[in-house]
This record gives sequence, structure tokens and C-alpha cells, in this order.
Amino acid sequence: MALTTLDPITALIIVDLQSGIVGLPLIHPVTDVVTRSCALAAAFRRHRLPVVLVNVDGTAPGRTERPRPGGPFPDGWTDLIPELDRQPDDIVVTKRTWGAFANTDLEKQLKARGVTQVVVTGVATGTGVESTARQAYEAGFNVTLAIDAMTDARPEAHDYSIANVFPRLGETGATQSIIDLLERTHAHA
Repeated sequence: MALTTLDPITALIIVDLQSGIVGLPLIHPVTDVVTRSCALAAAFRRHRLPVVLVNVDGTAPGRTERPRPGGPFPDGWTDLIPELDRQPDDIVVTKRTWGAFANTDLEKQLKARGVTQVVVTGVATGTGVESTARQAYEAGFNVTLAIDAMTDARPEAHDYSIANVFPRLGETGATQSIIDLLERTHAHA
């Protein structure tokens, strides 16, 4: 689905651009994902729209067949990268599951600000980004995905999410197209 509109109060959600993740092997250059996510954050902030910075610290309880290797996270692993230029008005969410809405107050914070739509970027496409987008959709938000501002360690997961899942959750588009649409629809702000 092509980009059609951004609601008057749309929030940007940047998933897991943190010290411990940006250094992992990913299929696209993480610098491109960071640059595009930061460009979106700057545009949203210019229009005084909410920016959500998400990091992950831990995992959900329960048994899995493939537990996270390596034991506890090293010091600094959860630190948001400085390029995000965290601002006092940004919403910061620490999650312990794949999605940013589960077991956090993100939905409540967004709805209290009148948010009806979210734009999602970050790492990893098939886990953190997809889960956050699914949870946003299930919570009743319109969802837009900046497909050139995300990446994954697994090409098949990235490609599957973009081709098969995201079009069923909302609209997809390139970062610049989203910024252009934001500028057109929020010119008065």
C-alpha cells in the first residue's frame, strides 16, 4: 500500500537502536538505518510530534528452544546510541520482550497525547520492529513502516516481514517519502 496520509498526531517509534545491537552483524549498513531514523526524528521534533526511543533489556520469561546466547548483557549494551540525540520530551521505553507495547505503558502514553498513528523504524525487522508494529496495529493505531530505516541479521526475516506482514499492518514507504508527507500534511504546525 502506498503512503496516503499521516494523522494529525502521529508518533515515531525507533526500536532498539542501542549500543549492544548496532554493533551486531546486520544485512544492511546500520549507519544507513541510524541516519534515516535520525532524519525522521528531526522531522517529527520540528513538528512537535512525539518521538519514542525504545531499547531492550532482557527477555520475556518462559522456556524457549533457542535461548539468547551469551549470558547477561555487558555494561552499556542497553544505552541508546548518541546519534538519536535524545531530547527531554522524547518518550523512552525499555522493553523486555520483542514488542515495545507488551508489559510497558507505551500505549497509555501515546493515547494520553492523542496519538492515532505510529511510524516504526529500527532493528530487527522480523522481531522488534514487526512485533512493535503488530502490537500497535492491535491496539488500534494506524501504522506506517519506514522500510529503508530498518534491518535484520537474517535476510529471510527482513524480506518476509516487508513483503508479507507489513502490508497487512499498515502502509510502507521510504524515509524521504514519509518526511515529505509529514511536511505536506503538517505544514501549519
